[in-house]
Amino acid sequence: MHTNLHESGEDYLEAILVLGKKKGAVRRVDLADYFGYAKPSITVAIKSLISEGLVKADKEGLLCLTEKGVEKADKIYEQHCFFKQVLIDAEVDPVTADKEACKLEHCLSQESFDKLCIAYGQKHDA
Repeated sequence: MHTNLHESGEDYLEAILVLGKKKGAVRRVDLADYFGYAKPSITVAIKSLISEGLVKADKEGLLCLTEKGVEKADKIYEQHCFFKQVLIDAEVDPVTADKEACKLEHCLSQESFDKLCIAYGQKHDA
């Protein structure tokens, strides 16, 4: 099950993971562009994630996930990809599937997600 992170915190972790894979380095401005938020909103969220030990920022302002942050972000992203694919397989429009997968990834316990993976024949490390 996810920790006490709010849905928005989970979204930030997932975004840092995804952007990091695409761009290599992630800055606050990249997150602002990704979400369409003002940079001050991003700064508040990042400070919270840093204080929880999930994100680190270097002297140049580059953000990276800590080991703990990577673990959480991977789980969130795995759920997102799973739900998006299930919805697409059910013939939901891919754009809608992506938006709705983002909502679904936050509302299930890890146990329920693990059981869904088994039921759908997905290889999953529970």
